[in-house]
Parts: sequence; structure tokens; C-alpha cells
Amino acid sequence: MKFFTKKQLWFLPLVLLCINMSFSQTLALASEDGKKFGYINKEGKWHIEPRFESAKNFSEDLAHATEDGKTWGYIDRSGKWVIEPQFEKAKSFNSGIAVVLINKEWTYINAKGERTLSDVMTEKIYDFNEGFAIIRNEGNVGFINTKGEIVVEPKFNKAFDFVDGYAKVRDQEKWGLIDTSGKFFVKPEYDKISLPYNGNIVASIGERHGLIINGEFKEVEGTEKIWDFSLNENYTYAKKNDKIGFIDNKGNWVIEPKYDKVKAFQKGIAPVMTNKTWGYINTKGEEVISFQYKDAETFSEEGLAPVKTSKLWGFINTKGEMVIEENYLITAKGFSIFKKNNEKGFVDGLARVKLKKDWVYLKPNGEILNNKQFKNLELFK
Repeated sequence: MKFFTKKQLWFLPLVLLCINMSFSQTLALASEDGKKFGYINKEGKWHIEPRFESAKNFSEDLAHATEDGKTWGYIDRSGKWVIEPQFEKAKSFNSGIAVVLINKEWTYINAKGERTLSDVMTEKIYDFNEGFAIIRNEGNVGFINTKGEIVVEPKFNKAFDFVDGYAKVRDQEKWGLIDTSGKFFVKPEYDKISLPYNGNIVASIGERHGLIINGEFKEVEGTEKIWDFSLNENYTYAKKNDKIGFIDNKGNWVIEPKYDKVKAFQKGIAPVMTNKTWGYINTKGEEVISFQYKDAETFSEEGLAPVKTSKLWGFINTKGEMVIEENYLITAKGFSIFKKNNEKGFVDGLARVKLKKDWVYLKPNGEILNNKQFKNLELFK
């Protein structure tokens, strides 16, 4: 048996911490040749060598992958198999549970790869999200928890996953919100309703659009559409007389509707478009970056925003100075990487862009991360 000296014992926790940090760091799925996939770290170096025929992003420190293209299993952030390849198809872990296809049957497994919740009565297996999964019986839907217990009886004709403790449900033809106990947070009285993003709820009754404030519907008169508050807790945008402006979370107009298109306020600045040209305004509606762009996106925490004057994108700072030249694409196969609620452009110090035919990560100074290019490259998870 090997014993440690006092000096070694003092150093051991630090070593274990470093090992743990190396396994838990965020990783990005990547492929240099488009054939074999692995995972890079934020230095742009291979943390898990590309040995997979196909693989997916990490979720809850596990990622499903296949080496032969036929059977799927799950690896940890060191690249070690923690659930051996045995599934025909697999999905991401959430709430400690994943949905897999084995012997042509969809079923739940736990993080050890063991079948679980096998006695759940449902016509279809749904993924878990935030500790709950939808169940369906006789055309109606409800929710179970991770123990398989029914927490919301199947009584709604449609429901969406819980997000931040609330779920959208439809009772007959009206929408409302429930909490995780199944109690109504907002009764099903609306034709459309948003989740309570940043505590703010957007709803519609017929052609009337407004906000739900303190449980009461407040119409924003004359509006044709109101977007949700998912990207900003204080302001969102609304359309009136076929033009778009901004309202606050009390339903008051703060910038009159006069633009053809707009995007969310970030860093106190929002991109807006009129006469097919984009510029930026502040929360007072004052022009702070002149109208000169063919397209423009919101600012990131790094204070940079993607813009383009022609076909390719670059990045400006909040003064409107072009700090990264327009040499990049930010779409692949017609699909934008800027999905709803994804942070745009730079995220945690890096931006994923396409340089000619290959994907790269950019640093805020415009340098390519580790000077590496990839045929496939995902966001860090």
C-alpha cells in the first residue's frame, strides 16, 4: 500500500480539483473532416479525440455518441463510455433521465443505463425537462415527475414543457399557465399566451393583444402583435398600423411604432430597420449607430454585434466601429445559428462563424481560436 506524505496530502485536493474541472469544462462538438467527431475545449484543442461516427452535444455531463454509426451509448466529459453502446437511437439526458430506442421500443433510462419508469401509462414517451415529462392518454396530456408519479392529470388537449417552473397548457381552445403542482398560475382564458419570461406575460384575446399584470389582462390598444420578453425584462416590441416600436413591461409605448423590423435591446441598444436599412437606437429612441447595414443583430455581453453591408458578416462595437471585418457567414444550409433565446454572436468570449466552407470560433480581437477550422462545429455546452 502506498502512503502519502503530509506535503502530498496537502497537494492532493488541488490535483483532484483540477481533474474534476477538466472533466466538467464546457466542450464543443467538432469535426475537421466531416467524418469523425470529437470535442474541443475553449482553447480550441481536442479534449476528446475525433473517433465517433456521429455524436451530440453534452447535457448533464453526458453525450450520446456512436463509433460504428449503428449503436449509441453515452460518454462523460473525459470521453469514457459510462453507458456502453447498445441503443438504436438515443436522446439527451435531462433531469437524470434519457429516452432511448432499444429493440424497436422507446423507453426511459437513468444515468447508469438502467431502464426506469417502465410502468408509466402513456401513449407516447416524451423527454423530461426541468424534472417533468408530458404523458398522453386518450388524446389528453398531463405531466409526471422523475419518480413516474402523475403530478398533473392528463386533462389538457395540448401542453408544452415546463420552463422556469411554468408550462403552457390548452384547455379546450383556450391557453393558460400552470405551475409544477398543476395549479393554474394563469387560468385558460386566452387565445395566445407566452411563458412568464423575466416575470412578464404576453397574451391575446381574439384580436386584442396585451400583457397580464398582477393577474389582470391589460390591452395595448391597437396592437396587431406583441413579442415576448424572453430577451429583455424591461422592453419588448409590438406592431401597430403595420409598424413596429417598443413597449415597457407595463404596456406603455416607450418608442412609437415607426420601424419595419426591430430586434431586442441588449446593452441599451437595439437594431431597427426602416427603408430596408438597419441601424441602432437607444432606449430613448435616439439613433446611436447610423442606418447603413443590410442586416444587423443584437449586442452580446462582450459589446459586439454582427452586421453586414453586403453578403458577409462582421462585428461592430457599441460605438459603431467595425472591429472584425465582414468576412464571415453565420448560417449553414439556410439555417441560422441564432435560434430563439440563443445568445447572439459572441457567447462567453467566442463567436461561431463560417469562413468560406469551414467553421471557426472567433475571439473578440478577431483571431481564430487555435487557428483551427472545422467542417462541423457546434456551440459550447
